[in-house]
Amino acid sequence: MKNKYFSILDTLKENEAVDTNINDRVLVIDGLNTFIRSWAVSPATNDDGIHVGGISGFMMSIGYAIKNIKPTRVIICFDGKGGSQRRRKIFPEYKANRKPTQKLNRAYQAGGGSLTDQQENMKMQLGRLINYLDTLPVTCMSIENIEADDAIAYITQQVLPESRHFIMSSDKDFLQLVDDRIGVWSPTKKKMYFKDDISEEFGISSVNYLMYRVLSGDKSDNIPGIPGVGLKSLLKRLPELTEDQKVSLDDLMLLTADSKIKMLTAINENYKLLELNHKLMQLDNVDISGAAKEKIRNIVDQNVSPLNKPKFQLMLVEDKMNTAIRNHEFWLKEVFMPLHAFTVK
Repeated sequence: MKNKYFSILDTLKENEAVDTNINDRVLVIDGLNTFIRSWAVSPATNDDGIHVGGISGFMMSIGYAIKNIKPTRVIICFDGKGGSQRRRKIFPEYKANRKPTQKLNRAYQAGGGSLTDQQENMKMQLGRLINYLDTLPVTCMSIENIEADDAIAYITQQVLPESRHFIMSSDKDFLQLVDDRIGVWSPTKKKMYFKDDISEEFGISSVNYLMYRVLSGDKSDNIPGIPGVGLKSLLKRLPELTEDQKVSLDDLMLLTADSKIKMLTAINENYKLLELNHKLMQLDNVDISGAAKEKIRNIVDQNVSPLNKPKFQLMLVEDKMNTAIRNHEFWLKEVFMPLHAFTVK
């Protein structure tokens, strides 16, 4: 199945002019999402037996995406300190359900490490990962009080509106951005989502994917949905969501008015909740400060630093990670030298 998506990517590239501009084909990565998933899953350790799976797993994951998507540029966005103040201001319970995990990753399950140990290790790896990324031909950013979601949406929608974008994240919120220019790469499913893939998997048209999320809510972010709303019931009762015409909140009120069907009545009676959910979840027109937008633009406009291979290799030696990232010479050449070429044009 994954070959299908990469063949589509190849076809797209063949039908376009040869990419000559660094911003022609941009892979935009949800940094913290990728790191946490890598840290939790990968049991990799260095030569001293210290868990380094967050670093090595992150590198392998983005390397796989870069090799197959073949971007001209990579931008990695991390959540800024403080997260989204705007969302917490309009909904104080936003992400309030998230607590430090009690589950230890594979390395700690085997070694019997404590929760405190794992938290300290995670912080150490994240900080060191940033040092590694500084040696690679990629752009990194973290804007205070701005979530990566908003930075990524702003870049793809407004900063680089002519570029073809591929967003890398397992966060389904990004699927609302899929259009003719933007695809979403799920590293967990190893699947690229274009417009037709959203319709095939969910039955919902890509333009109405956000409305589906608004109606059903998002438990991971503590955003409540309408009770009794599920994908199957929505497809049955609101077939308009399967069409290419975008359904607005006002349209939804008209479609559900005077209905005797319990679910549709519940939708019609909860306009305020749906309006709140839309404000919390929509990424099409992000509500961030002018100062934050300027910072994002300035970072994107900066020249991308070339590959610093000696420094990267020195860090691997210092961290005793030669076995954690195997064949790193070949890996650097295959993954990052093509990106390096665009930094020296």
